[in-house]
Amino acid sequence: MFEGMQWLNEPPSWTVDGGALVAVSGDKTDFWRETFYGFVHDNGHFYFREVDGDFTAEVTLVGGYESLYDQSGLMLRADEQHWVKSGLELTDGVVHASTVVTREYSDWSMLALPSYGGTLRLRLTRHGDAIRTQFREPDGVWRLLRLGYLPLPETCHVGVMCCSPEHAGFEARFEDFALTEPISRDLHD
Repeated sequence: MFEGMQWLNEPPSWTVDGGALVAVSGDKTDFWRETFYGFVHDNGHFYFREVDGDFTAEVTLVGGYESLYDQSGLMLRADEQHWVKSGLELTDGVVHASTVVTREYSDWSMLALPSYGGTLRLRLTRHGDAIRTQFREPDGVWRLLRLGYLPLPETCHVGVMCCSPEHAGFEARFEDFALTEPISRDLHD
C-alpha cells in the first residue's frame, strides 16, 4: 500500500520491501510548534499520499525505541501549522502511545505502555474536523487514545512519520499500511 507515496523530508536511508517500509532517521528530526519549548521543528520524515475527505489509516509499528523522543506513527497534515501525529514515542525510559495535535501550536498527550512488546497496531480516522486515534490491545480490542479537533481542508496528506529529536539513526518499521473508508462514528461498544 506504499505505492504512489512521496516524502516530506526524505530520510537518509529507507527501503520498501513487500508490505513494509523501513526508514532510518536523520539527525535531530521532529515535528513540533512552539508550545513549552519555544521552537518550531518541521524536519521529521513523513511518507504520504493525498487524500480527500474522511478516511481511516492503519499501520503496524515496529521499532527499537532506545533514545529520548524516538518516535514513529501516522500523520495527517494540511500544512506546517495544522497537523496531527500519533504513534509510539520513548519518554522517561518507557514507550508511550503519543498524540500531538497542532493548530498553530502543538499539544501533546500520551499513555505509558510499560508492557510494550515490540509491535503496535495504530489507527487514525478523520470524521470531518474530528480526528480519532486508537491503538489495538493484544486481545484485539481497539482503545481510544485521543479525540481531537482539527479544522482541515477537503484534501490533506496522510501517511507514516518518524523522528529522532536527540540523534540520528532511529530505525522505524511500518507494516501493513492501509487507507480505507472511515470506520463507524460509534465511540463505544
